[in-house]
Amino acid sequence: MLKKITFKKEKILSNKEIFIRKNKLIQLRQKGFNFPNTFKYTKTIKTIYCLYKDHTKSDLKKINYQISIAGRIIKKRILGKASFFVIQHDNYKIQIYIKSNLFTSNYYKNYIIELDLGDIIGVKGILFKTNTLELSIYCKKIYLLTKSLRPLPDKYSGLQNKEIKYRKRYLDLLSNSNVTKIFKKRSYIISNIRSFMKKKDFLEVETPMMHPIPGGANAKPFVTYHNALNERMYLRVAPELYLKRLIVGGFDKIFEINRNFRNEGLSTRHNPEFTMMEIYMSYSHYTDMMILLEKLCRFLVKNIFNSLIIKYDKHELNFEKPIRKMTMIESILKFNKNIHISDFKNIKKTKKIAKKLNLNTKLCNSLGELIHLIFEKTTEKKIISPTFITEYPIEISPLAKKNDKFAERFEFFISGYEIANGFSELNDPEEQKKRFKIQELQKENINISKNFYYDKDYITALEHGLPPTAGLGIGIDRLIMIMTNQKNIRDVILFPILKKNII
Repeated sequence: MLKKITFKKEKILSNKEIFIRKNKLIQLRQKGFNFPNTFKYTKTIKTIYCLYKDHTKSDLKKINYQISIAGRIIKKRILGKASFFVIQHDNYKIQIYIKSNLFTSNYYKNYIIELDLGDIIGVKGILFKTNTLELSIYCKKIYLLTKSLRPLPDKYSGLQNKEIKYRKRYLDLLSNSNVTKIFKKRSYIISNIRSFMKKKDFLEVETPMMHPIPGGANAKPFVTYHNALNERMYLRVAPELYLKRLIVGGFDKIFEINRNFRNEGLSTRHNPEFTMMEIYMSYSHYTDMMILLEKLCRFLVKNIFNSLIIKYDKHELNFEKPIRKMTMIESILKFNKNIHISDFKNIKKTKKIAKKLNLNTKLCNSLGELIHLIFEKTTEKKIISPTFITEYPIEISPLAKKNDKFAERFEFFISGYEIANGFSELNDPEEQKKRFKIQELQKENINISKNFYYDKDYITALEHGLPPTAGLGIGIDRLIMIMTNQKNIRDVILFPILKKNII
């Protein structure tokens, strides 16, 4: 016996509308419609508003401005012998007034009125203002350019389903002007970053996205295969080792805004494909990178907000005063009243406190790794004000110079997010070789999850001489989250990684 198939009312209505629209397209094709691409607009809607929004009704009447314009129909009102459409182009909207007596009765009823929400049209007409002083186009001719076969999201409630928002970003952009603003702001922020770097005499470079050996970060790579070379390849987890090769080659100040890929978890602050900027400067120290980053933050905040004090979530972030600096241990003690300095005397005592905090210490084989684990799990999210955290354990900093017991390294936090990571680069090839070999042993014996690789060619490059150099990596997506007041990384990435389509 066949099971009775039932559909939600909304799905039935949607399928019915698609059927009606497809039938309309069949009839249009019979009359010669073939998605024309010869229509040219004379002005964008944005330009029209910039030029004419302050003109009076009488001003526009005197000008008698003939205009051609194009956009997507997002609203439609039929009022007997007149119709009002609202069309949208590049997130700007304008009203089209269509009077029936300017067209044949058959054309008006069977063509103009039958246009659907979502259709893309070209309009020729005269610019005017209504009695309510709304800038509008008095339509003389109308052209269907693209027939929309699927209905748009509801014009009042918009697109609410998060799954659909991320999966079908085009619908999200069409129905939510705020989303479009976020992504335009993203582009503007990145443009400002490039402008700042160029003003500081940094050269923008490009390095490979496919690597024979993944390196530059302790992260699990995506694996691919090159058929012609008959070799396994890896999508880059970081461009660091290639950029430092360029410093060896004689470049002085370089940066790259790049896509990286890490085959790890998904969360509100992690996407497997993400954007970073990495910066390298020869004859410099990690403290120089702290100064550069502080200047960059001030430059961006001032340019974007015209203020050095901004809000993120419920917090006020002040970039006017110098950015706070704290060591890793100082920050743990500040934000965890139940932890004391004596807890970090030796590995046994620190492991004991970590277990009290219900932390999994299985992968920690040194005091430094334990301290970092405690910091990650108990402190990071509590650092709200812009803060530099220094004195990172050398055990978790294999590419950084060592100073006393610690790495010459810092991380930058805002609102609980790690935004940037910088250090004085290790340029001693013997020491770097030794650290790579220690990592290989960890990979083979106890810690295969970290995917450490020994890059012999990088060691060879170091043996030719890397000048004293400092490096900095900035998480662009997280920085944009702060600058656009978003809580989920998916809201600042146009097409985030999602599970297999279940819709």
